[in-house]
Amino acid sequence: MHLYVHVPFCRSKCAYCGFVSYPYDRGRVEDYLQALTEEIRVLGKRWQRPEISSLYVGGGTPSLLAPFELEGIFRAIRDSFSVKPELEFTLEGNPESIGSPDYLGQLRRLGVNRLSLGLQSLNNESLVFLDRRHTAEQGIEACRLAREAGFENLSVDLLWSIPGQDLSGWLVELKTLADLGIRHISCYALGLEPGTVLEGLDRSGDVFWPSEEDQARMYLQGISLLWEKGLRQYEISNFAVEGFACRHNMGYWLGRDYLGFGPAAVSTVGTRRWKNPEGLQDYLKAPAGGRSRSGGEETGVREQINELLMLRLRTTRGLRLKEYFELAGRDLLAENRLLINELERKGLIVRQQGRLCLTPEGMLVSDSLITGFFV
Repeated sequence: MHLYVHVPFCRSKCAYCGFVSYPYDRGRVEDYLQALTEEIRVLGKRWQRPEISSLYVGGGTPSLLAPFELEGIFRAIRDSFSVKPELEFTLEGNPESIGSPDYLGQLRRLGVNRLSLGLQSLNNESLVFLDRRHTAEQGIEACRLAREAGFENLSVDLLWSIPGQDLSGWLVELKTLADLGIRHISCYALGLEPGTVLEGLDRSGDVFWPSEEDQARMYLQGISLLWEKGLRQYEISNFAVEGFACRHNMGYWLGRDYLGFGPAAVSTVGTRRWKNPEGLQDYLKAPAGGRSRSGGEETGVREQINELLMLRLRTTRGLRLKEYFELAGRDLLAENRLLINELERKGLIVRQQGRLCLTPEGMLVSDSLITGFFV
């Protein structure tokens, strides 16, 4: 089983961010931590202290929490769950809130062994456009400090297709991080989330995006550059040196059970799925025993089949055709022969060793491509 903890606090809201987050406030943080640890203990007991192989603390900005606050969260998890000795313990952070050797050292002593830094860009003009609170120089310095603190398993988030960004600049950003020895890079296409500042700017016509052709070049040439640098693509947006793929996220894509804690966190155990209240006050007011049952439902076979397609085809390992047959009772190749032949002809999909896999060109249009197989 995998655990996710959502820390919903930020110093400020970035222009593009659609995640559930709230302004940092000392009193609300204390209330949240009390509700969170209670929720952890209740669910640990409910599921009879299951064994966990990964813990991911995301946000928001988890690195705004003090080490003793993070220690309280981890202590509640250790008291309520059976923790594997080789636990992957990831903490997300931003350069301006994590760039202290003392803080990084305390994270290491706490047991954090994987750090995910939200750089988003190494271009200062792009960072200003995105409303980020750090500079490119601070981002690079945070990477250096993290490596010096012993974080060999260091991941960096970058955005591509930012307005004003061009291909050459994007490739320089990737090369800079690869040359720093970063072993995991997540590259996400900047998109429009409802209700964000960026969406409002786009509606007003003040945002000039890179052309579709330039965006395609950024993605495909970025894959090639990272491959040359030893970072292999293992999922649509994720690249890693061998042995440094994120085990937690692979758990999602392979359909493993996971529990989510905190506002808006989602849990899936077997065919049962539920989501916590999104509003912070709603989350705080809900009793711990019912906090994680809001909107719960059983996923039907049709939904399970479509999720299998969506999740497995996101990865470079692709969909094992036998697994599809075991769940759906149908032969995917036989039912979609004309579609698959056409996609193969266009170089968007390949069949290999009993699997169906998207090519890099296929991953570029994965959303529309995968839904073509939905039942």
